[in-house]
Amino acid sequence: MMQSEEKLCVVVLFGGMSSEHEVSCVSAGTFVDNLDPSRYEVLTVGITKEGRWLCTEASSAQMADGSWEELPGNMPCVISPDRADHGMILFAPSGQVEKLHVDVVIPALHGLWGEDGTVQGLLELAGIPYVGCGVLASAACMDKGVANALFEANDIPHTKWLAANRWQIESDLEGVCAGVEAKLGWPVFVKPANAGSSVGISKVSNREELKKAIALALENDRKVVFEAFVDGQEVECAVIGSDPAVATRPGEILAGAEFYTYDDKYKNGVSQTVIPAHLPEEKLDEVKTYAAMAYTALGCEGLARCDFFVEKGTGRVMINEINTFPGFTSISMYPKLMEHEGLPVPALIDRLIELALERTEKQHG
Repeated sequence: MMQSEEKLCVVVLFGGMSSEHEVSCVSAGTFVDNLDPSRYEVLTVGITKEGRWLCTEASSAQMADGSWEELPGNMPCVISPDRADHGMILFAPSGQVEKLHVDVVIPALHGLWGEDGTVQGLLELAGIPYVGCGVLASAACMDKGVANALFEANDIPHTKWLAANRWQIESDLEGVCAGVEAKLGWPVFVKPANAGSSVGISKVSNREELKKAIALALENDRKVVFEAFVDGQEVECAVIGSDPAVATRPGEILAGAEFYTYDDKYKNGVSQTVIPAHLPEEKLDEVKTYAAMAYTALGCEGLARCDFFVEKGTGRVMINEINTFPGFTSISMYPKLMEHEGLPVPALIDRLIELALERTEKQHG
């Protein structure tokens, strides 16, 4: 593979082993279609659900429909942790091994083994700049129990919650259920601590449902988080940069199902986005302020989407979670919020790459 001297070599990672594999394939297509070919040499690396890394020349349509995996030109590859390589190693069919210099990686991966600090750690070892949050922020935001504890420690309002690990649940299921009922009341959301995109989440209203929901959550994780139900508007802010972090005013999702499910988010297209959210001016500003605070408190960099509830009746603002690599599909809130602030997707991607390069320069000089 000939590499251009003038252009930045950008690797877009997509797919991955999480339950959000398909969404990642669509998000990555947005990057591929909007990276300026006069400035960037773009390589796409797909990670199969089994965890194989393949350098592919797939189009965004082939990435989205899954046919990319079967393309004849796909080549096994790895990102080398050796700093001297500063890039990828390709394993050609002829048996030859080829090294490629990489300037920046866009890890357009959602969920476990991609958005949780694992891939970020590999890129830190390799010394390759990458878009988005670092290892610690990615890991902390992925674990809802850890994130909730950090929100609390930084005085960022959050709904009442509890967490329990598999061992605690298996040794005293009744005790865990009694604790949930006593502290949180009904209804309660039951969530795997680390799954993303509403996968494995249940809303329950009694002890029997709670036990079933715990079993479902444990299929997806070894730790379960319980959160008191909030009757509120769901609003989301996009945040970019660090030193200082800049938050947008929030947008709102009008969901189809009882709560915003994975199918809503990515398959049914039933949820609508409204920007800015239907809230008074001072409330929009309050959410925006908390978004920048939460992002900074958890050490986020590059980009993240901060999701909130605004409680009906009281108007209380409560953070729900931070997504450190939010969706970039055509229906995703993050790019829509940024476009509303005057930063369309191609310019947004340029800015995210600039931020990645700036951060590495600050760290490593």
